[in-house]
Amino acid sequence: MTYTQAALLGVVGALVVDLFVWRTRLITRRVWWVSYAIVVFFQLLTNGFLTGRGIVLYNPDDIIGWRLVYAPVEDLLFGFAMVLLTVSTWIRLGRARIPSSE
Repeated sequence: MTYTQAALLGVVGALVVDLFVWRTRLITRRVWWVSYAIVVFFQLLTNGFLTGRGIVLYNPDDIIGWRLVYAPVEDLLFGFAMVLLTVSTWIRLGRARIPSSE
């Protein structure tokens, strides 16, 4: 499996959890996208530094080659999946602990 395939699988998995398993539906909310924009900014700073300086290298055969601020787009996909899965799980677990007022 290539890095690109794994990244796409991660995004699909996180979307399924958000929309159908936990039903938090974060990706349908404006607040998610505004918050995620902040995360992406810092991800690009960090990833750009690490990949731009050659600290982290990628096998060109395993990525599609598109980059944004030195970062392969696959890193952005993995970051999206990681943050979405973490936040949707956090929200779901928080809902499970809060007693219903009904």
